[in-house]
Amino acid sequence: MEVRRQSNHYERFRLQKSEQRFILILGDVLAGTIALFLALFIWAQADALDFTAAFFRDRVDTWFYFLPLFWVLLLVDTYDLGKAGKFKSTIKGVAIALIIAALAYLVVYFLVPPMSLPRVGVAVFIIITAVLTLIWRLIFIRMFKAVSQQKRVLIIGAGKAGTELVKEVQKTDPKPFNLIGLIDDDPLKLNTRILDVPVLGGHKMMEPITEKLGVSDFIIAISHEMNPGMLHTILDAQEAGIELTTLQEAYEGITGRVPIDLLPPDWVVRAFLDRKPNSGFYRIYKRLLDLFIAIIGLIGLIILFPFIALGLLLEGNVPIIFKQERLGRGGKPYTIYKFPTMRKHNSEDEGGLVTAEKDPRITKFGKLLRKTHLDELPQILNVIRGEMSFVGPRPERSELVQVFQSGVPFYRTRMLVKPGITGWAQIHQGYAETVAETSIKLEYDLYYIMHANIWMDITILLRTVGSVLGFKGR
Repeated sequence: MEVRRQSNHYERFRLQKSEQRFILILGDVLAGTIALFLALFIWAQADALDFTAAFFRDRVDTWFYFLPLFWVLLLVDTYDLGKAGKFKSTIKGVAIALIIAALAYLVVYFLVPPMSLPRVGVAVFIIITAVLTLIWRLIFIRMFKAVSQQKRVLIIGAGKAGTELVKEVQKTDPKPFNLIGLIDDDPLKLNTRILDVPVLGGHKMMEPITEKLGVSDFIIAISHEMNPGMLHTILDAQEAGIELTTLQEAYEGITGRVPIDLLPPDWVVRAFLDRKPNSGFYRIYKRLLDLFIAIIGLIGLIILFPFIALGLLLEGNVPIIFKQERLGRGGKPYTIYKFPTMRKHNSEDEGGLVTAEKDPRITKFGKLLRKTHLDELPQILNVIRGEMSFVGPRPERSELVQVFQSGVPFYRTRMLVKPGITGWAQIHQGYAETVAETSIKLEYDLYYIMHANIWMDITILLRTVGSVLGFKGR
């Protein structure tokens, strides 16, 4: 296939997701750094001080230079490229970060003696960094859309796998790439449309289609044995510079989930044959992080316990601590601890498939505990005992595991790791009330198990904090 020149044109401007995210964070850091020095300059002018080395040495405390990092942490929920590419999500994310920063500033303003902290400098930093970040994010949105349009994709295979991928692309806004069409050797599918995306031809037409339409990428969505002619054409295209992506890679990149309904039955064995999830240094780090956060959380539990206990007693919710058997890593049962949120609770009430968002048994105080996720606070004890981690798939009851594993493919795979108080599925979906929702939640859990790393755990924890502050629990 003579498409080398065409594909190289697109590759010249190609940016991977990790590179786009790095540029996004770098821009935020730069905006924060510029705001920092502008704030220092205005602070010096307001106090009639010379903007010299002596000012930096004598008046500026070391912690002030960490304000850009604090700002980036407040924006952590916006580093999902799907959100970062949307105007409304960008405005909302920057606004929430601004509100949290302003509230923190007001707390400091009223609780700290007047001359002990640079109030003017901090206030100016918050305002300028919010403005500069918003300007940068709007520039990034234009860049993001331009990069997406440069990636011109053909999906190879118009069967079930190809159709499901088209559905996910159509649901995604902004679009992850420019979907040109599908290729399939089935003559019955030729010149038909799948969700308004045309089936352009078979493998013999791939070369002229690729050249004519400026295709830069193929996504291989063929689940059965591939036609030898199709295979050779794809390999020729790869040698000519066309980028090849598997269905699973594309699906995961778009959704952040593993496509369990499109995977072969032996996927679990092949996926974890060469590597065990959460092993080696990562497991050691994860345990140390759990213990560190648990110590801080235990202090919070001790402080909040009397107030939460009083609220539960006033509504007649006793005992104060709710206990229930759940299945942990390897299917090993253990006892989970929570604050009760319902008027009547037993092994069938708190959590699980039967608990709906507007369940009439949930008390007013229980609803507040759910919104702030404070009902999960006693699980810190489970973390200390090593039965749970702060980040991982949510634990489930044994009877529901039996139900789900009979109807949801690969369900027990989520037990390869310790269950968690929060997780990749929780920050994307929340509670599951049906088998269909449980399947989607499992796709998120499997994505986490396959891709878990230090940065991913920290991101999940920070986004969970944002969820707590935003009362997004249920």
